[in-house]
Amino acid sequence: MDRRSYIKSVGGTAVALSVAGCTGDGGGDEATETDDETEAGSPAESETATEAVTTVTPGTAPGFPPFEMKEGGELVGFDVDLLSAVVAAAEGYELGEWQEFDFDSLTPALTGNNIDVIAAAMTINDERDETIDFSDPYYNADQAVLVRADGEFNPSELGDLAGNMVGAQSGTTGETIAKENVESANYNTYDSYVFAVQDLQNGNIDAVVLDVPVARTFADQRPVEIAFVEETGERYGFGVREGDSELQSALNEGLSAVRDSGEYEEIRNEWFGSSDE
Repeated sequence: MDRRSYIKSVGGTAVALSVAGCTGDGGGDEATETDDETEAGSPAESETATEAVTTVTPGTAPGFPPFEMKEGGELVGFDVDLLSAVVAAAEGYELGEWQEFDFDSLTPALTGNNIDVIAAAMTINDERDETIDFSDPYYNADQAVLVRADGEFNPSELGDLAGNMVGAQSGTTGETIAKENVESANYNTYDSYVFAVQDLQNGNIDAVVLDVPVARTFADQRPVEIAFVEETGERYGFGVREGDSELQSALNEGLSAVRDSGEYEEIRNEWFGSSDE
């Protein structure tokens, strides 16, 4: 059973090595033995100081399936698996412990040095680019409008949202679109799309604006459906601190290696199926 089917059904530490050279004044046979070992290629001669490995602390915002979410208390998702693979393929880096935040707290956490990289289906845009830098894009997406499957509201374009209660997650592209198309009194913001979709199910709002892959996941799990898709041509990237060109380059190299090896395709198929994108 692949990950997509599973979703439908259920709704390192850095190691620094140093070599300590031990010397002593010995004579006779002991000295001869040491000389022989050295000539034969002893560890003291062959070992060199191992290059230090940098631990990268990742941050994300669960509640955005299938990119990042909690299953049985464990953080899982496409972004989780992909970043793990990318960092593993990046020479000189390893992944530290995941840190979890609300989505709109991720950038402050990054700029405040609480994390080193954002992996949260974050769209690369000009506004964010003023504060942080991004890796090369790793996923393309558009926006969708989600409504109740048994409801009477069936919008076909963004203009139809006017006069209706619309929700989105704070800090997302969906929020920007919602605010541009409805009065502030008709807009609800949420810390997580999980809560927004729950309010939609309960009849507290009429529609939710969110990324297409996430909308599909919720539509598979709950009594909601996609009314229409708004093409926005978004691209997701891993966020890094502005000016952190070394990590940015390492992530790009790792991403390229993961794509070339076919591992990217395997991870994508596991979470979305082979027909995605």
